[in-house]
Amino acid sequence: MASFRIRQYRDQDYEAVRSLFTHGLLEHVPAAYRFLLRSARVQLVLLVLFATVRAATGSWLLGLAAVALVMAATWPMVRFVCTAYVQNALSTDLCDIEGSYMQAPDSCFWVAEAGGAVVGTVAVAPPQNPADRGAALELLRMSVSKDYRGRGVSKALCRQVLRFAQARGYSAVVLSTSMVQVAAQRLYESHGFRKVGFTGLSPLGDLLCIQIFRYRCDLSGSTADPPR
Repeated sequence: MASFRIRQYRDQDYEAVRSLFTHGLLEHVPAAYRFLLRSARVQLVLLVLFATVRAATGSWLLGLAAVALVMAATWPMVRFVCTAYVQNALSTDLCDIEGSYMQAPDSCFWVAEAGGAVVGTVAVAPPQNPADRGAALELLRMSVSKDYRGRGVSKALCRQVLRFAQARGYSAVVLSTSMVQVAAQRLYESHGFRKVGFTGLSPLGDLLCIQIFRYRCDLSGSTADPPR
């Protein structure tokens, strides 16, 4: 038997939801940084930088120091991009969760509760992309506490969104997730989502090779349970 339950958002969940979302997103900063350093484009830039400094100064040490300096300067930039995304969410829809999701048409916000604490969240709303409106809903704000991962919380939250959209006659659910959220990508793909494209997060995010993958699940072929 599940050690958690899924229920609709209540006003008293406000601070817990915002805190869970913030910590869940910022924990991906190290992964985004490692992804950046592994990218072929960045490695080429660092190699050219090293060779240029080495040729100009005749010093291997100064070449390595230049590379280390650039790598050190990149870390706060990656963190800034992720923090800016979090702050934008906290100041927009997560600033008024009730108004954004519980009072808006074809929208809802759920939490996973265990032991009286909020351990997971997910939301659904009409998609931001005009091309998807009317045919699809968008899964948003999926987050699960570290202590409750691997216990089926994410799967239950994902299915809740798919059932909600299916019950309202929508033919698809769309979502966006970052390239470093590999576990989330596997979860969505196991529920019938397929990658349909990618976008940039911001101009600085593009410079840092941070991409956002777009996914779509056609409900006629999804693994969601039928509406109840």
